[in-house]
Amino acid sequence: MEQPLQKAIIVGVQLQNQTDFAYSMEELRNLAAACYIEVADELSQKAARINPSHYIGTGKIQELLALLEAHDAHVVIFNDELSPSQIRNLEAALERTVIDRTILILDIFAERAKTREAQLQVEVARLQYMLPRLVGLRASLGRQGGGAGLKNRGAGETKLELDRRRIEERITALQAELDKLVARRQIQRKQRQKNEVPVVCLVGYTNTGKSSLMNALLENGNPGGSHKLVFAQDMLFATLETSVRSIELHDNKSFLLTDTVGFVSQLPHHLVKAFRSTLEEVAEADLLVHVVDYSHEDYEQLVSVTNDTLKELGAQHIPTIYAYNKCDLTEHAYPAVQDNKVYLSAKKKSGLDELIALVRDHIFDDYMECELLIPFSQGRLVAYFNEHAHVQSTDYEPEGTRMKLECRVADFERYRNEVTVL
Repeated sequence: MEQPLQKAIIVGVQLQNQTDFAYSMEELRNLAAACYIEVADELSQKAARINPSHYIGTGKIQELLALLEAHDAHVVIFNDELSPSQIRNLEAALERTVIDRTILILDIFAERAKTREAQLQVEVARLQYMLPRLVGLRASLGRQGGGAGLKNRGAGETKLELDRRRIEERITALQAELDKLVARRQIQRKQRQKNEVPVVCLVGYTNTGKSSLMNALLENGNPGGSHKLVFAQDMLFATLETSVRSIELHDNKSFLLTDTVGFVSQLPHHLVKAFRSTLEEVAEADLLVHVVDYSHEDYEQLVSVTNDTLKELGAQHIPTIYAYNKCDLTEHAYPAVQDNKVYLSAKKKSGLDELIALVRDHIFDDYMECELLIPFSQGRLVAYFNEHAHVQSTDYEPEGTRMKLECRVADFERYRNEVTVL
């Protein structure tokens, strides 16, 4: 059963020197659509600063009221995070439901969260957002305190304090549960580092095709890998949990590929804080694959937002490959490679080998080719290299096994005294 669409007006303030305003309003429309809200119209204002009491000026409030009446809309969505007093003042002036960009994104996250960890992270973020806004979010409580003597007002304040304490207790309990899950994942991460398996992380704007690309790479040269596929759908924030999959290459090399939550401009700081443990995967990766929706008319803006978020996470120093996805929807020739950029289509499974080749060049630069003569008494080394190196040829000689191979420099150094290097 489809949810009935609510009608809304979106409102934004364009500050001086703000070049991405039109784009952020378009994104706000998409976020509203993801929450089953139909945007009937929009109202914008150019200003030197945001009005501290009502976000927009008093003249614009009248314009907004006229638009709400004309479209019979009952929701107003603002393009920034509103302060508690702004929510209160706007609800009083408009007598409509007031939503800001942050609560919109939090609602989408709440609906999309599937795993226990993602659900906990979203709930913590929502409660932290609500805590200072309890008065604004409880309009009925505000009216209860007026005109009925001190007795009623006191009861209202007690209720408010009670709500606040309950929320704080809930945040503490959720955080404790979250910390256990985070600790478990850190153990897994340490284990991966100990095993010296390189980690490649898919990053990028929401809905650029990261999960689809991961699935295409899992199926590429591995027909039986369908049970490992991750959830992928054409919608904002389809992925809220980190998925890690092993990608096996034909020459006994492998790497771990991590799919992460997509970014969005002005990603609420409550969310970045709540998802920090998930996003730590990004900061500790050996290589980032920045997936770009090349068919998007503002794709450069999406790249810029993602780079800003990576900077915030302390991941700007990690080597990065750019995967320009959805080339099948553009005129650009694909597959094609230019420096550290790959033009591809995950949907058409075209350009995957080129991407793998670039990834290989970045993460397996500590490999060397060598020829070794391994004494028969060291048979375990033959087994080890067969499993952990790319063996090009094997010959059996009177003194032992001659192997021509490509292996890690660390493995070569570890065993060089037990073999003869030819």
